[in-house]
Amino acid sequence: MTSIVIVGGFYGDEGKGKIVSYLAMKDNPSIAVRGGAGPNAGHTIEHNNKKYKVRMLPSAFLNPSTRLLIGPGVVVSPDILLGEIQEFGVKDRAFVDYQCGIIEESHKTSDSQRRLKESIGSTGTGTGPANADRAMRTLKLAKDIESLALYLDDIPNAISFALQRKEKVIVEGTQGTFLSLWHGTYPYVTSKDVTASGICADVGIGPKSVDDVVIVFKSYVTSVGKGPLKDEISPEQAVAKGWQEVGTVTGRQRRAAEFDFELAKRAIMLNSATQIALTKLDVIFSECAHMQSFSDLSSPAKYFIKTIEDQLKVPVTLIGTGPDVNDIIDRRE
Repeated sequence: MTSIVIVGGFYGDEGKGKIVSYLAMKDNPSIAVRGGAGPNAGHTIEHNNKKYKVRMLPSAFLNPSTRLLIGPGVVVSPDILLGEIQEFGVKDRAFVDYQCGIIEESHKTSDSQRRLKESIGSTGTGTGPANADRAMRTLKLAKDIESLALYLDDIPNAISFALQRKEKVIVEGTQGTFLSLWHGTYPYVTSKDVTASGICADVGIGPKSVDDVVIVFKSYVTSVGKGPLKDEISPEQAVAKGWQEVGTVTGRQRRAAEFDFELAKRAIMLNSATQIALTKLDVIFSECAHMQSFSDLSSPAKYFIKTIEDQLKVPVTLIGTGPDVNDIIDRRE
């Protein structure tokens, strides 16, 4: 495959960062480009007993030969971005589009004090207010910010050039399908569309240039913040099952529920998904921890995966079996 889009299938927190990191190291793409809302979405990656948390850069930074790009549809917090560039040592291969919107301190203050914080559990990062100003055509752009001058590029053009040369490109989505402003559990959603088509628009890639859409599902459903969650279990039950988690950005306890097949079917429809990446199988089936071969999985785990494939009519090609990037079963041909 030349171009692949990675999107979340539920409410975020599905493990997209792990999948992107694995594909970046396994497939060696020349470009990984991030779309989505802004720094209100965080990805956590574990590799060689070290944990990384990233909010602005693509999760492919572990591959030293992959360029890390941010598409023009993303709003950027310069402080967070520059901090990550420094932390991960990627100043020679990280670039943002000239037309990325800029989050200012006023947006963070607005986000933390206004109704969204209380009514829907906004992250307080300023992402929503910045996107609102973008819609009103009053937002500053990256090309106006001196501290970003060294990192500016025409991202759609860079992607197009790579695809023309048959180089591999990963397009990384953020949040999850049902946090989409258009298709999610409104009003408990983010400030824009985050389905595959929205992510492609964010980075400047047309639909005919997409080869595969990998939708990431966790083996159970979690959600940070308010809003409906079908068959939600209690925090005590989540602890008993080993499903207790906290959000990467907010640190808030994630609410949890069993795998939702109907929700997954709709996510596949909305994203035109061609493959499924299933994460945290080891949390449901502890005997499968760290496995890298499908044949080694227990019979209950294999049955769970078969049920997903039978009901959703999409192959499960990547299976996460632990926290490390390489704790994965790759069933791609």
